[in-house]
Amino acid sequence: MKFFEIGQEIETSIVAITDDCIFLDLNAKSEGILEKSELTDENGIVKQNGKELSVGDKIKVFYLGNIKGEMRFTTKIAGEKADKSMLENAWKNEIPVEGKVEKEIKGGFEIKIGNSRAFCPYSQMGFKEKEEASFYVGKVLTFKIQEFKEDGKNILVSNKLVAQEVFQGKIKSLQESIKEGISVKVKVISLQKFGAFVNFVGDESGFKALLPISEISRSRVDDIETVLYVGQELTVSVLKADWKNEKVSVSLKSLLENPWDNVAKKYPVDSKHDGKISRIADFGVFIQLEEGVDGLVHISDLDTDRNTNLRKVYKVGDKMSVVINSVDADNERISLRPASSIEQDKTTAKYLDNQDDSAGETYNPFAALLKK
Repeated sequence: MKFFEIGQEIETSIVAITDDCIFLDLNAKSEGILEKSELTDENGIVKQNGKELSVGDKIKVFYLGNIKGEMRFTTKIAGEKADKSMLENAWKNEIPVEGKVEKEIKGGFEIKIGNSRAFCPYSQMGFKEKEEASFYVGKVLTFKIQEFKEDGKNILVSNKLVAQEVFQGKIKSLQESIKEGISVKVKVISLQKFGAFVNFVGDESGFKALLPISEISRSRVDDIETVLYVGQELTVSVLKADWKNEKVSVSLKSLLENPWDNVAKKYPVDSKHDGKISRIADFGVFIQLEEGVDGLVHISDLDTDRNTNLRKVYKVGDKMSVVINSVDADNERISLRPASSIEQDKTTAKYLDNQDDSAGETYNPFAALLKK
C-alpha cells in the first residue's frame, strides 16, 4: 500500500463518481475517497476552480488519513474534520479550511471553523472586487490559516489567498480556450470613456477584458453610451491576449465588413457625392460618405482663409456635397473638395434639357418682342 503523510498534497485522476463519493487513482490496490459534496455546486455539478469534473480529469487533493480502512482525501478542512489537531495540520500543510463568518469585529471578522474561532482582517477578506463588511457576515467561505498560536487559541486566516488561487486556476483554464483571433461571446459589464469592460460568457472567474472605444465600430464613436449598454451581449474577436499581465483586449470592429475594401470602385476620382460633416479639425473638415468611410476637405479648399475658426463656420451633422480628389484605400484616406450639391446638379441638368428642347425652334426676335 502506498503511504502518504497527513496533509500531503497530491495530484491524481478521478476514476469514478458516485452519488456520495469521488474515487481517486492512487496507483494501488485500492482507491482514495473524496466526499462528493466538497465539490458539488448548488446545481449538483461537480466542479473545481470553475471547471466541471468528470472521470479521467486531474484533481488536486490533501491526504486526511486512513479512516476506517479507507484512504480519505479532502480539498479543504471543514465541519467535524476541523478539530484543533487538523487545523494545526492544515496550517503546517497549507490545506484550505472552511469557516462561517460569524460577525464583524474590530479590524476584521470573527470566523468559526469547527469548534474553533479565528480572525480574518479586512485586508484578507475578498479579492479583486471588495464588498461592504455586511456582505460577508453569515456566509460560509474558504480560508487559509496564516498563523496558529497558543494551541489554537490564536488563529489568523485569509480568504484572499484562497480567492487568488481559485482565480488563477480559472484564468489558467480560460487561457486554454481564449486565443488571439478567435471569435467569442462577451457581456458588457461597465462603460468607460475609453471603452467597455466585458466578461466572457460562460466564464465564472469574473475576468475582465477590454473593448477599446476605437474597436467598437468602423465609424468614429464619441459617446460610447450611444452604441453600447451594460448587460448587452456581443460577439467579438480576441485582439490581444497578454495572460502574464492578465490583460485581454477584444474587437467588435474586426468582425464587421470593412467598407474601405470597395471605396476605389464606389468613389472614383472626380465623382460627386453628398455627405455630412462628422468631425471638424483646425486643418479642415471630415465628411462621412457612408458608415465607416470619412474623407477630408482641407482648409485650403474651403471658402475661408487659414485663420478662420472652422468650428464657428461649420457644424457636425451639416450636409456637404464633395468631389473626390484622390483615394488611398490602404491607409483609409480620401481627399475631397467642395462641390455644388447633387440636387442642384439635377435641377441644372433638367433646366438644360428643357433649353435643348426649345433650341430646335426658330428664334424670332420680333416674336419675342411681341410676347412682352
